[in-house]
Amino acid sequence: MDALKALEKRKKDLEESLETLKEAAKPVDLNEPIGRLSRMDAIQQQQMALNNRKQLELNLELVDQALKRLEDGEYGYCLKCEDEINSKRLLARPEAPFCTSCQS
Repeated sequence: MDALKALEKRKKDLEESLETLKEAAKPVDLNEPIGRLSRMDAIQQQQMALNNRKQLELNLELVDQALKRLEDGEYGYCLKCEDEINSKRLLARPEAPFCTSCQS
């Protein structure tokens, strides 16, 4: 799979995941007549959904940046050391901005 297709697929997957989290991340209605433990559980679930959403949004931003680098002819090179990023890494994480050495 070429880089553009991999990035587009990754972007589509992330957008779909964000859409599914939309309902779970809505604020908990504190006036809803449910038990205290159920309300605490609902709040905890909402917080986990919000954290997941933040992570997905960050990953989506990385994909958008990678698409821009691809457009500019700079895709596949580490942003720090400017060496070529290993193709296996790009297959696993097409949005990766750093080589494995610089990522650590």
